[in-house]
Amino acid sequence: MVHSSPTIKQGLFIEQTLLIRVELDTEIPEIFTSPLTNHKLTKLFAMSTSILHQKVVLVLNRNWQAINTRTPAEAFCQMATDTATALNIQGEDWMTPTKWEDWLELPIRDEDASIGTAHGPIRVPTVIVVSNFARVPMKRPKFNSRNLWVRDGGRCQYTGRELRPGEGNIDHVVPRSRGGETTWENCVLAATDVNSRKANRTPEEAGLQLRREPFAPREVPVTALLRNTHDIPDWEPFLM
Repeated sequence: MVHSSPTIKQGLFIEQTLLIRVELDTEIPEIFTSPLTNHKLTKLFAMSTSILHQKVVLVLNRNWQAINTRTPAEAFCQMATDTATALNIQGEDWMTPTKWEDWLELPIRDEDASIGTAHGPIRVPTVIVVSNFARVPMKRPKFNSRNLWVRDGGRCQYTGRELRPGEGNIDHVVPRSRGGETTWENCVLAATDVNSRKANRTPEEAGLQLRREPFAPREVPVTALLRNTHDIPDWEPFLM
């Protein structure tokens, strides 16, 4: 285990050693040199490496409010430089802030993801707390079909009809072929048949009328926009 003072180099050694050890064609015992076994070992190390750059770490401010997500590579660097502390979580009622040096000593439990290094496996934290940030940033919801559906209440903005999944899509009020942009202010949810009928025309040209003018949603605390896309149980107490 590494016990030197926390520096950027200490944080980066994890990624460097991983990249070096992904190829396992050499320096393994002769008993493991069969093509099948060697393939399995290579696959195991590749899986360990792949999680290094997935955003599976929830970031809390110093008031323990969720504000962002990070990759394990980013989280390890923040922990090693003492700008963040990981939470050692065992259920909703047992969460212990743990510094980098102590984190390296933690055992790998069955439910834990881990990163293999030349110094042994290291548990991947699920939640870290940054020490120098107290605010909850405000952010406007990202423009996409799901958020457009939410803004428009799942109703066609020309007919007012309530739509089921698959019955609506994005309509550009001013068609893209005529300079219309893909923005909150130029897009609405429309029934598929209505959108097809409107085609490459403006609402006026197609004999349609908007129920209301499209608008950009207001900014909300970023916590409200974070989604647990990886279904990580440790995140749930911190998300809205």
